Amino acid sequence: MVDFGSARMIEVGTVLPTQVFTLDRAILKAYADASGDQNPIHQNEEFAVSVGLPNVIAHGMLTMALVGKYVTDWAGGAAQVHEFSARFIKPVIVPANEKVDLTVSATIASIEDGKIKLDITATSAGVKVLGMAKAVVTKK
Repeated sequence: MVDFGSARMIEVGTVLPTQVFTLDRAILKAYADASGDQNPIHQNEEFAVSVGLPNVIAHGMLTMALVGKYVTDWAGGAAQVHEFSARFIKPVIVPANEKVDLTVSATIASIEDGKIKLDITATSAGVKVLGMAKAVVTKK
C-alpha cells in the first residue's frame, strides 16, 4: 500500500475511476487534419465498408492518445508515465451522426520501488478495443 496523502491510499487491486471519452465523425476529422492521417477508413463509410470494415473507425493512435490522457491525468502529468503500451484488438466503430464511447478504467496490478503498474481496460460499445494495455507510473 502507498500513502499519497489524505484519502489517497492505493494498493494492489485498487480500481481507478472510469472515464468515458465521446467520439464522433467531427473528432475523427479534426484528428485526421491534426495528425495528417487522412486514410479514408477514418472518414468515408463507403470506402471503409469496401475494405471489409463494418463502418468508419477511429484512428488507433487517437484511441491510444485518449487512453494515454487517462493514465497521464491520473498519474499527475506526462513526466510521471514511464511506460505505456497496448495492442489494438478491435476498432472503435464510429457510425455517421452518432456519438460513441471510449470507456477507460484501470486496476493497480503492482506497486514496487515507488512505481505503480496499471492494467488498463478500454472498451467501446461494450467491446474490448485494446488488449494487453499496461502502464507504469509514479504518482504525484
